[in-house]
Amino acid sequence: MSDEREKNKSCLVDIVINRDSLGRNTPDVEHEREVAVFDLLDDNYFEPDTPGDGPFALHLSFVEGRLVFDIVDTNEQPHSKHIMSMTPFRGILKDYFLICDSYFEAIKSAPPSKIEAIDMGRRGLHDEGSRLLMERLKGKIKTDFATARRLFTLICALQRRG
Repeated sequence: MSDEREKNKSCLVDIVINRDSLGRNTPDVEHEREVAVFDLLDDNYFEPDTPGDGPFALHLSFVEGRLVFDIVDTNEQPHSKHIMSMTPFRGILKDYFLICDSYFEAIKSAPPSKIEAIDMGRRGLHDEGSRLLMERLKGKIKTDFATARRLFTLICALQRRG
């Protein structure tokens, strides 16, 4: 762990994904998940509202359609656990995946103006999902908007099917 990370006690330094709770997926989707984890670990503000010093590690899994945030310290000692229903995210995720598919199709042959318009819509949905995530974590975990965006990216990657 770097000295800078040690100074910042309000951050994630590790993310462990319970792959058994996700099922098998394509190499492309697995790569997307790895990139999302890397980006989130690279820069984040993550502070559970329960007392205890960080930095923290986050164990993520899905249980009965709910995302489980199992937060531990760097010695793998339990800190807190939060279970978040994915129901409020269903519409946003569905729309987000549709617009992402449209974007990847458009970059093959569409004019730049159409690609830009689709990308603006994609970013808008991503922002909406990030704000919803911050709202759902309120009183449990504090993040800044940039971290919420990266965490929403990871959630999307975990929900994506190849």
